[in-house]
Amino acid sequence: MSNTQHLLFELGCEELPPASLRKLSNALLENVQQGLNQAGLNYGECIAYATPRRLAVLIKDLASSQADKHIEKRGPAVQAAFDAKGEPSKACLGFAKSCGTTVEQLSTLKTGKGEWLSFSQEVKGQPSVVLIPEIIAKSINQLPIAKRMRWGASNTEFVRPVHWALLMYGQDVIDTEILGLSTGNITYGHRFHAPKAITVTAPEKYATILLGQGKVIADFNQRMQIIRDAANSAASAVSGIAHIEEGLLEEIAALNEFPVPITGNFATRYLALPAEVLITTMQINQKYFPVKNAEGDLLAHFITFSNIESKNPVSIQQGNERVIMPRLADAEFFWNQDRKFSLEERTGKLDTIIFQKKLGSLADKSQRVEKLAEFIADSLQQDSNLVTRAAKLAKTDLVTNMVEEFGSLQGLMGRYYALADGENPEVAQAIEEQYYPKQSGSATAANATGQILAIAEKIDTLTGIFSACLIPSGDKDPYALRRTALGVLRTIIENKLEINLLSCLDFSLQEFKHEFDLEKTRKLLIAFVYERLKGHSLEHGYTADEFAAVFAILPAKPYDFQRRLQAVQNFRTLPEAESLAAANKRIANILKKTDNQAAETIGQLIEAAEITLFASAQQAEKDVAPLLAASDYQAALNRLAGLREDVDRFFDDVMVMCDDPDLRANRLALLTKLSTLFLQIADISKLQS
Repeated sequence: MSNTQHLLFELGCEELPPASLRKLSNALLENVQQGLNQAGLNYGECIAYATPRRLAVLIKDLASSQADKHIEKRGPAVQAAFDAKGEPSKACLGFAKSCGTTVEQLSTLKTGKGEWLSFSQEVKGQPSVVLIPEIIAKSINQLPIAKRMRWGASNTEFVRPVHWALLMYGQDVIDTEILGLSTGNITYGHRFHAPKAITVTAPEKYATILLGQGKVIADFNQRMQIIRDAANSAASAVSGIAHIEEGLLEEIAALNEFPVPITGNFATRYLALPAEVLITTMQINQKYFPVKNAEGDLLAHFITFSNIESKNPVSIQQGNERVIMPRLADAEFFWNQDRKFSLEERTGKLDTIIFQKKLGSLADKSQRVEKLAEFIADSLQQDSNLVTRAAKLAKTDLVTNMVEEFGSLQGLMGRYYALADGENPEVAQAIEEQYYPKQSGSATAANATGQILAIAEKIDTLTGIFSACLIPSGDKDPYALRRTALGVLRTIIENKLEINLLSCLDFSLQEFKHEFDLEKTRKLLIAFVYERLKGHSLEHGYTADEFAAVFAILPAKPYDFQRRLQAVQNFRTLPEAESLAAANKRIANILKKTDNQAAETIGQLIEAAEITLFASAQQAEKDVAPLLAASDYQAALNRLAGLREDVDRFFDDVMVMCDDPDLRANRLALLTKLSTLFLQIADISKLQS
């Protein structure tokens, strides 16, 4: 036998949940690799396979056994291992027992620090075929399965009933039992095209055999690419372009072992509906790819995939067309019915929907958001009439038929219905954009009204849920407050809005009528939001100490925080930065130990170094004042960097804590002034060298 062979494991099941197929496949591969690593088994390339009816792993060039090991253990010191009569002590006997040997078999290890009992042993590596069954069993047991099921009379549990298990090392079967099944070298192909048993002759031929004899494309990524190419080709045949979203592409790959494209059509009258409605209907209900023209407009076609190569594909096409028609008819009905009532007329229904038990109905939330949005608009000198109108109508599409059927269209349908009602286009757009950004990295609201509404809506949710004591903990965040907080921060920062976030939080907290600890909630909320800001900053290339330097002064405006952060990052590249950071750290330590000992004003100074520093600090204060007024923090720090030589000379020549109390107070006041100059921007003492 060669020193390495390929390992193949396959578990055959009833159809696995498509939403979790890829996750299960990746986890199985990772678990097997982890098990092999822990066992000390060397291997080469690893490949995961996944289809609706199987999970499989191919490990190439797996070593036939563990490497032999030389084990040496050191025990107690020789003088402590035996008593005066030369009898072994408890420590000696315990060490021998732990090594699985006798005292006589122990050796003596001489070092520069004395002599110690020791035990050495050559341990022969175990064969891979002996270790693999346990590795596979553990890998399966650790799969991320939310809910396991039983079947038949067995107590075996898995995500779906299992029907076969294949386990081979080279051309040989590793005989064991997996989930109640005896392993072999037999697999099964496509449920309809190749239902009979198929023998796998060698692990490396697995995918080829499955495709050739079983009509199954085992590789998940390959199946996705085949579906993508086939959808594009089918769309091109009807002079269109397939609208492919990755999530649906992955789901279709998880539903088909041998995907075959089918092009269908629907009545052109449905194209009068909003495109997003048709796309959502086709994607969510039917798992179809919509088709668009070169300008991005929908065409009356769709691409679906069959898991069978039919002799009569037209019948499959017609079947799918019959299925989609009632769906589209329902959407058309919802659209027509919904437009019989304006969004304004729907505001009364918001009283009937509870947002949260302590926080009241959606009507209550809308009223709070309206007030907060007006507060923010006034602070930005924006048109509060547009903002308050958008806030009033923001949630009304939630009581429409269309959104009740397709929850993912909330906001979007609000925009369509608002435009149909003749509302201001900016108001209509804001109704949609209140939910922006929808996910990590996606766009924030584009216009000022939408930005303000999005911020107000999210802040109301944050403050409300915190006031109700439903604060996220660990990985539990049922109200998605981490994403909500990040959405607020991104909207403010990316659109360069001069919004005082702390004032907004305070305003919002005051709007809640239920009993809660206002001050405690405020502190927890601020810590939570700024922790999200820290994560956002680290993701964008800033360091933890740079963030700490700015956070120390807690700027209330996130965009202002960002500008200070950029200034600090640039400052630390200056040659003066390290020295000034160290000096500020020294100043902070001195002032911390001498509370209230500094003079209110700086009086007489006698040393040349301190007189020079005082003059330099006064001039720097004048120079940075207009820069700070313009929020030009980078220029301000560059100017303050010019103080380095005077600061260094001061600490070289001047004893701050001198015996003369008045002189000491004046010197402390000078250090306070110097520290304050920098603290107008950030606490650079937090920067690490």
